[in-house]
Amino acid sequence: MSPPPPLLTERLNQMLSKRDYPKTICPSEVARSMSTSELRTLGIDTWRDLMPQLRNMAFEARDRGEVEVLQRGEVVSIEIENVRGPIRIRLMRSNDEANN
Repeated sequence: MSPPPPLLTERLNQMLSKRDYPKTICPSEVARSMSTSELRTLGIDTWRDLMPQLRNMAFEARDRGEVEVLQRGEVVSIEIENVRGPIRIRLMRSNDEANN
C-alpha cells in the first residue's frame, strides 16, 4: 500500500494534537474537515470516500505505537479486518500524563 497523502496525514495529526489524552476523535471528523478543493486534490469525490483510508491510517499508527484505537470506549487490540462499526482514535498517553 502506498503512503497516505501528506495533506491527509497532516490533518489527522493536527486534529489529534488538539485533543488531550484521553479525548478522542472520530476518523469522520478528519474526513469532514476537508474542503471540496482538498478532496479534489486527493482525487476523492466525498468525505465518505476517505473513511477506509483513514481507518487504515489509524491502525497503522496504532501498530507504530502512536495512537490507541477505541471502540465503545475500549482499546481495540485486534486487527482492522476484525473490527466492525465505528472507531475512535486518541494519542497515546505521554509519560508526563502517566506520572500525574
